Amino acid sequence: MGIAWPNRRVICLPTEQSRHRNLEHARGEIIQLLSRQALEMAVVNRWQQPGQDLVTQLVERQHRTAIGQRLSRFHPADVAFVLESLDPEARDLAWTLVRPEVRGVVLLEISDGVRRALLTQMAPDAIAEVAAPLPAEDVAALLSDLPDPVSQAVLDKLDRPDRSEVTTVLAFPRGSVGAAMDRDFVSVPAEATLAVVLASLREQKPIPAQTTHLVVVDQEHRPCGVLPLARLLQGDPSRCVRDAMIEAPVFFYTDEPLRDVVHAFEKYDLVLAPVVNLHDQVVGRITVDAVVDELNERAQTEGLRQVGLTRDDEDLFAPARRAARRRWPWIAINLGTAFLASRVINAFGAVIEQLVALAALMPIVASLGGNAGQQSVALLTQRLAIGPLARGELRRALFREVKVGLLNGGLWGVALALVTLALYQDVRLALVIAAALAT
Repeated sequence: MGIAWPNRRVICLPTEQSRHRNLEHARGEIIQLLSRQALEMAVVNRWQQPGQDLVTQLVERQHRTAIGQRLSRFHPADVAFVLESLDPEARDLAWTLVRPEVRGVVLLEISDGVRRALLTQMAPDAIAEVAAPLPAEDVAALLSDLPDPVSQAVLDKLDRPDRSEVTTVLAFPRGSVGAAMDRDFVSVPAEATLAVVLASLREQKPIPAQTTHLVVVDQEHRPCGVLPLARLLQGDPSRCVRDAMIEAPVFFYTDEPLRDVVHAFEKYDLVLAPVVNLHDQVVGRITVDAVVDELNERAQTEGLRQVGLTRDDEDLFAPARRAARRRWPWIAINLGTAFLASRVINAFGAVIEQLVALAALMPIVASLGGNAGQQSVALLTQRLAIGPLARGELRRALFREVKVGLLNGGLWGVALALVTLALYQDVRLALVIAAALAT
C-alpha cells in the first residue's frame, strides 16, 4: 500500500541564467533612476522661481532614497557587480548610498581597478571605519592596494587589537598561506572527553563559519588530528578526543605558497586545514573559501594575461590614456611579430607571384599551426599553475607535445594535401603544403 504524501510546494532555486537576468534588470533600474535624477535636476535648474533650492534638495533626496533602498536589497557581491557597470560619476554617487556596514564586503567583491579607484577617493578615517568590521586578513587585503603612507594612516585609526592582528597578517608575503589564513578557529585538547568539548563549545562565543572539523592539539598546541563535528555530536560523551579524532591531518605552514594549498585541497577533498608556524604550533586555519578565491584570482589573471591585460584593465570606465599606455607593450610585441612574419612572406614574393594558390593556402597553415600551439601551451600552463615541473618531467612533457604535434601535423597535412591536389591539380604544391603543416 502506497503512502500518500501531503501536497507540498516545490521551491525551485534560481538558475545562474535567471540570476544574471535579475542582476542586469537591477543594474538597469539603478541606471534609470540616475538618468531620471539628472533629467529632473536639469529641469529644476532651468526653473528660475523662488524656493528653487528647496525643490532641488527635495528632488535629490527623493532619488537618493530610492537608489539607496534599491541597493540595500542586494547582496554585497551584487552591489559590486552594479558598481562595476556604472560610469565613474554614477558609481561615486551610488557608492555613497551603499550601507556603511556592508561597504567593506563590497570592496572585497569588486574588481581590483574599481576598488583602487574607490579607495583613493576615501579619507583614512573612512577607510578605517569600513575596514573595522572585517577580519584581519580581509583588512590586510584592502590595505595592500593603498600606498604605504595611506595604509599606515589607516592602521593608526584602527583599535589596538585589530591593528596588531592586521600588522601580523601584513608581515606575511602576499600569496602565502599566512596572508590568507583565518585566525578565528576552534582547537580542543587531545586528552579531553567529547562531553567536555561539547560543554566548552556551548559556553564560548559563536563557532566560526564553515567549522566542519575541530583542530585537535597537544599540550604544546601542536596539531594531533582533526575532530569532525559528526563524531563529536554522535559519539559516546565519555570517549576521549584522541580516540575519536582523525589522525595525521593535512596541515600547512604559514610561509608556504597558496598554490600548494589549492593542489592539496583538490587532491584530498579538504574543506579546511590547520595552519602552523615554524614552531609547529597551530595559529590559524585555511578554508575552502580562500582556495576558491585563489582559483578565481588565478583564472582571471591568466585569462587577462594571455591577451596582454592586467587586473587594472577590468575597469571599463578607467581613463582612456592610462588604459592605452598599459596596452602599448603587448601591441608593440604583436606588431614586431607580425612585421617579422610579413618580411618572411616578402622574401618569397617572387614564388607567390608565380603560384597564386600559395597566398590562399598560407592562412590555413598558419591557423592550424597556431591552434595546435595554443592547445599545447594551455595544457602546459595548467600543469605549471599547480607547481613547477622537475627537469626530467618538463623534458618528457615537451617531448610528448612534440610527438602529438607531429602526429596531428602528419594526419591533417595529408588531408590538406589531398584537398589541395583536388583543387589545383598540382602534386608539388600538395607535397609542400603537407610538409609545411607537418612541421
